[in-house]
Amino acid sequence: MPITVRDIQGFRERGERFAMFTAYDWPTGRLLDEAGAPVILVGDTLADNVLGYPTTVPVTMEEMLHHTRAVARGVKEALLVGDLPFGAYHASIEDGIRNGCRLIKEGGARAVKFEGPWPELAGALVARGAPVMGHLGLTPQSIHAFGGYRVQGRTPDAAARLLEDARRMEDVGVFALVLECVPIALTKEITASLGIPTIGIGAGPHCNGQVLVLTDMLGVNERPPKFVKAYANLAEEIRGAARRFQDEVKAGVFPDEAHSYG
Repeated sequence: MPITVRDIQGFRERGERFAMFTAYDWPTGRLLDEAGAPVILVGDTLADNVLGYPTTVPVTMEEMLHHTRAVARGVKEALLVGDLPFGAYHASIEDGIRNGCRLIKEGGARAVKFEGPWPELAGALVARGAPVMGHLGLTPQSIHAFGGYRVQGRTPDAAARLLEDARRMEDVGVFALVLECVPIALTKEITASLGIPTIGIGAGPHCNGQVLVLTDMLGVNERPPKFVKAYANLAEEIRGAARRFQDEVKAGVFPDEAHSYG
C-alpha cells in the first residue's frame, strides 16, 4: 500500500525514525522506491545538483514539474513530495495555491513542500486537499537575504522566532516540518514542542526523520556541506567506469563476441 501522510505521523507516534530521500528522475525514483524509501522529495536542489545552476533560485516551475513527473513514473509506494521553487508562491497566495495544485495534478506528487514561515499559504493548500510539508531554518531560496549558507537560530531572539514559526505552521495543518542547519539544542526543543514529525538536514539527531540530497549522499558531489555523510563514492565509480570503457574501446576488446549479435 502506498505510504500516506498518516503513515508519516504514525512514525512519530511510534517513535520510529525514518529517512527522506531526494530524487530527480525516473530510474532514481524507481530504485529508491524499491529500496523501501518512505518519503521521496523532488527538491528544488534539482537546480544546483542536476541542472548546473549556481543555487536553487533559478530553477523554474516548469522544470520542477518536468522532473516531478519523471520521478512519479518510478514511484509506487513512497510518499512523493514536490517542491515549490523560488517565485512560484512569493507574489501571492493564489500563485502558491495554483502552483502547489499543479505539482499534484500535473506532476504526480502527493504532497507539496515550500520554504519559509508562510502559514497562510500552508493553510490555504491544506484546506484545498493538498498535504503540505514545511521547511524552516536555513531556507536556501533566501540565500541572498541570509548572505550565504548560515546556521539559523543561534541567538535567543532568532531561536524564539524559529520555534514560534514552527508552531504556527503546525497550527495550520502541515504534516511534517524540515529543519535545516539549526543548532542541536533548538532542534530538540522544536521537535519536543510539536505534535508533527520533524525532518532534519544539518540539524542534529533529535529530529524524527533525516534527509540528505542524493548527490551528496552518494558521493557525486565531492565538496558537500559539513553535515553530509557520503554512503558511496559514485564520482570515482563513474570516472573509473568511463576510463575502463575508453581503454577497452581503444584496445579493441569491446565489443567482443559475447556483446555482439551473430
